[in-house]
Amino acid sequence: MTSSHQDTPTCQWFPRLASALDPRSAPRLARLLLGAVLARGRRTVTAWIRAVGLSREYKPCYTTVAAAGKQADNVSARLLNDAVKPLVADQERLTLALDDTPTPRYGPHVQGAGIHHNPTPGPAGSPHVYGHIWVVLGLLAVHPAWGVIALPLLARMYVRAKDLPGIDPKHRPQFRTKLELGVELLRWARAWLKYLGKPIWVVADGAYAKAPFLKPAMALGMTVVSRLRKDAALRTLPGPKPPGRRGPAPTHGAGVIRLVSPARAGTLSE
Repeated sequence: MTSSHQDTPTCQWFPRLASALDPRSAPRLARLLLGAVLARGRRTVTAWIRAVGLSREYKPCYTTVAAAGKQADNVSARLLNDAVKPLVADQERLTLALDDTPTPRYGPHVQGAGIHHNPTPGPAGSPHVYGHIWVVLGLLAVHPAWGVIALPLLARMYVRAKDLPGIDPKHRPQFRTKLELGVELLRWARAWLKYLGKPIWVVADGAYAKAPFLKPAMALGMTVVSRLRKDAALRTLPGPKPPGRRGPAPTHGAGVIRLVSPARAGTLSE
C-alpha cells in the first residue's frame, strides 16, 4: 500500500546543525530549533520548549542549549559549508557584513546585560536600552525576489568592562572590545572561506573604521568598505621626502581635505 505521508527530505538543516553535539543531545537540539521557528511572543528558550511539547524535559533542554552555545563555532561552520557556499558559488567575491546590535532584556539579574546606546529609539523610545549587545557577522547574498539579504553566520556577545564584576567569576569572560570581537569573527570566517579562492570584502559602519580593526582585516587579505567617521581628519597624500631633510618621511600631506555638504556627498575639495 502506498503511504500518504511524504518522504523525509534528503536535506534537513536542523539535524545537520545539531550534528555538532553529542548524539544524545543532537535530536533534542533539532526539535528546539524547530521550536524557535514556531514559538510565539517573546522568543525565549521556554517558548521554544513549549512550542514543540518538551515541557516535561525542560531541564535536559536547557542543558542542550548550553551545549549548543559552547559549540556555536562548529554549528556555524556546518551552516557555512552546507547552506552558504552553494549560494555564493557564482559570485565574483564574498561580501561580509559586520555590525553590533542590541537585544532588549527584562529583569534585574540578566547575566551580561547592561545599559547600551539605542541605535533605533523611535518616536517614543529611550536613547538607551537595557540588554545584550551582539557583534554579528553575516554574509550578503542576492535573493531573486528580495534583493540583497544578510545571512547571519556567527555572533559574539559584548559585555562592558563595568558589567563584568556582576558575572560569577566561574563564568566571567575576558573583556574584549567590539573591534576585537569583530576581528575574531573575521578570522573565523577566513579559515572557512579561504578554500573558495574568492576575494573577501567586509562592509561595516564608521565605528569599525579604526586601526585595531582595519589592520588585522588587511593582514587577512580582506577589503573593508566603511563610511568615514564624522570626526575624521583627512589630509592629502605626502609627497617625496625633500633631499637632505633629516628624520622620517612624512606620513601626511600638507593639504586638508574637507567633506562637502551631504547633498554633494562623495565629492572632495581641498
